[in-house]
Amino acid sequence: MRYELGFVGAGNMAEAIARAAIDHSVVTADRMIAADPVEARRNLFATLGITVVDDNAKVIRESKQIMLAIKPQTLAQLGDDLGAIDTQRQVVLSIMAGISTRKIEQTIGGPARVVRIMPNTPLMVGRGMAGVALGQHARPDDDALAMKLFNAAGVAIRVDESALDAITAVSGSGPAYLFYLAEAMEQAAAELGLGEHAQLLVQQTLLGAATLLAQSPDTAAELRGKVTSPGGTTEAAVKHLGSNATTQVIINAVKAAWQRSKELGD
Repeated sequence: MRYELGFVGAGNMAEAIARAAIDHSVVTADRMIAADPVEARRNLFATLGITVVDDNAKVIRESKQIMLAIKPQTLAQLGDDLGAIDTQRQVVLSIMAGISTRKIEQTIGGPARVVRIMPNTPLMVGRGMAGVALGQHARPDDDALAMKLFNAAGVAIRVDESALDAITAVSGSGPAYLFYLAEAMEQAAAELGLGEHAQLLVQQTLLGAATLLAQSPDTAAELRGKVTSPGGTTEAAVKHLGSNATTQVIINAVKAAWQRSKELGD
């Protein structure tokens, strides 16, 4: 195969993966190719030194590892192109949410070496979280490149495919939960008269708290306890959250995302 890694779809997530591959010397630019129907996206990938085409078939035909970085609903359109892969020599990597390796194999037309990855959007700033799972007919080392790529763009863990719905709910959708909290905190800050400083106060507070959580040996509960003095301001806020069953609301929200991921997969 002429290329080590080929992208079918050259959107933001694919761009983040490609940049991480280059920056961390996982795959050199001259060993990558990308296809996308949008000229602007092809041009951007070309500036990275990556070969670009508007023909998915060429990427699929000439890449050792083929990354499907497309919207799930467009998978069926690749049927004829994917049906031409060499299932002994090529590996299909998929970051499509909710699409099982079994569904991808059905599109290919038979058993194939498929690896499924569930990343999240912070990989675009090098702080991603990804679960990597081998399909039924993948070989034990078929996820080696995926692990290198997603560790370069953050952190990757190996899991069984059955765990990916839960990973989707926790880390795949997880950034949106934090953004939701940030929105509410910014609104409260504005209502308290902090105006132009509201966004910065919230952003730096959440960034600092997340960094502390990542670097401290303490659990989230322990860190919360250390900042919650009896009779103090934080305790007043935490008591209000508790009285409104906020913990259970968040748990239920994550479970709702998990259930939806399962439905999409089915």
